[in-house]
Order: sequence, then C-alpha cells, then structure tokens
Amino acid sequence: MRRLSRLMMLFACAVLAVPATATAGGKVKCSLRFQMSGWSVFYKESSGTGTIRCSNGQSMAVKLRAKGGGLTVGKSTIDDGRGEFSGVGSINELLGTYVSAEAHAGAAESAKAQVVTKGEVSLALSGTGTGWDLGVAVGNFIISRR
Repeated sequence: MRRLSRLMMLFACAVLAVPATATAGGKVKCSLRFQMSGWSVFYKESSGTGTIRCSNGQSMAVKLRAKGGGLTVGKSTIDDGRGEFSGVGSINELLGTYVSAEAHAGAAESAKAQVVTKGEVSLALSGTGTGWDLGVAVGNFIISRR
C-alpha cells in the first residue's frame, strides 16, 4: 500500500514540474487545498470544498465535484488534498469543468493522485485520507464558486 502511495505521489510531483514553467510572461500561479469524500461502484461520484490561493494575493472558496466511471469500487475521504494549477491570467479562469483521469487505491489509509485539464489550464492533485477504494476512472472534475 505504501509503495503504491509513493508511486502516486511521485506521479503527481512529476506533473507539478510542468506547470512551473508555464508561469512565465506574467502568469499567476495558484494552488488548491481541499477535502473530498465519495463512493464508487463502476460509477464514481465525490464532492467537497476547498480554497484556491494565488501568487497575486487573490483567493476564492470553491465547491468541488467529480463524476465519472471506470473499473472502480470503494468509499473514501480525502482530508488533506493539495493541487497546483498551471499559470493563468486570472483566478476566474480556474472555474469550470475539467477532464479527469485518476488512479486510486487504499484500505484504511487512502492515497490519490489525479491530473485534470481544461483547455490550456491543468491541475495536478494529490491527497491522503481514509476509506477503502481501488480502481481507475475517467470523467469530469468541476470547480465552482462557493
């Protein structure tokens, strides 16, 4: 389990290295702290809340929702989620529907790594929590103003 968690975190860190180069030319760098919980039996649904904070001092409370399907089963809660966005011109560009692909695994302790994209904006997510889950899923990750 710990080995899978480490691999998932390494994957998320590798993705985080890409957005750092995209912040040149006056782009704003933003991060997300969040909590989510959900369930899955082939169809996956989870929801939560978070806060986006940007390098220019802007911040925004947000609602999060993920829906999709795949080879997945379980129920989990992510308590300490973190995300890094690629560079944007404005915090408002971060709202909307992203396409997601994720891998998740856990029993008692759960780990998650996910990369979502919306046009030229990408978000690398990682987090740990509790529950039991196993699988891969694709779908939508939606960020809206709270």
